[in-house]
Amino acid sequence: MENAVSVNQLVKNFVLKKREGMRWTSSETTAVDGITLSIEKGQSVAFIGPNGAGKSTTIKMLTGILHPTSGDATVLGCIPWKERTRLARRIGVVFGQRSQLWYHLPPRDTFELLSKIYEIKREVFQTRRDMLIERFQLGEFLDTPVRKLSLGQRMRAEVACSLLHGPEVIFLDEPTIGLDVIARQELRDLISEWNRENGVTVFLTSHDAGDIQHVAKRVIVINHGKVVLDDRVSRVRRQYLREKVLSVKYADTPQSIELIGVKTLIESGHAFKFEVDTLAVPIERVMNEIMRAGSVVDITIEDPPLEEVIAHIYSTPPESDEEEGEEETDV
Repeated sequence: MENAVSVNQLVKNFVLKKREGMRWTSSETTAVDGITLSIEKGQSVAFIGPNGAGKSTTIKMLTGILHPTSGDATVLGCIPWKERTRLARRIGVVFGQRSQLWYHLPPRDTFELLSKIYEIKREVFQTRRDMLIERFQLGEFLDTPVRKLSLGQRMRAEVACSLLHGPEVIFLDEPTIGLDVIARQELRDLISEWNRENGVTVFLTSHDAGDIQHVAKRVIVINHGKVVLDDRVSRVRRQYLREKVLSVKYADTPQSIELIGVKTLIESGHAFKFEVDTLAVPIERVMNEIMRAGSVVDITIEDPPLEEVIAHIYSTPPESDEEEGEEETDV
């Protein structure tokens, strides 16, 4: 398939200026260090890493906001920092902490403004706007000033606005930050539906493992400006999950279970929760011991949360890149 995004040895350096007394000293730091990757059209990809890993810097280069120090990249055949205006008509961008909605105006007015900016034909605009209003359930607050909307309502409107001009790729930088559980899940479902049914390529960054698990099929992990892992989300879970969590409920008090690699996490009456290291003991053997120990009423086997998998992949996060008295200049 044709690639939506192609990146080859992309590098971005910044000059850090630090005040020491009355003097300023300069040093160069590398935010993105030779990233190479490709994303096919229609894929949903999570681009993740610890704070300061280079995620947002990469997105800013891929959307034409920043120029790289070296290396090449194309998005939909465009070089982002050279063809930013042309590319802007074909991509959508959502930054979780930066709004494209007019704060004192209702979302309806922002829709109208964007239709003029992107020069969308009136009949196309009306059809697409009405479809987005229905799919994102914006009708109840379409005429309410943005300043009066909840964060969940605002983010639904943000994503809808980014799709108004029919982008082929959408970049989402922490789109669910600050949302409550229900609002997060609603937004994840909408993004997944749009990717699945409309073929929009999704490039997502998030610290929320739920976003990655529910939206993305592929995960690219970046740390210290380098790609350290690129694989399917399902395969990453299998490869990095050593532990299984077993919740067991017995009819009566069971016999004790003592196996190497099995740790009792919770013991409450006839209910137990065990953590099993599958490299130390086969899960089948543990199951046999559990059944032998007593009459089992219920049992479930679960993987640890995806957060633990991600933490294992980049277990040593870099130091914060923002300190008092420092200025940052791109190179």
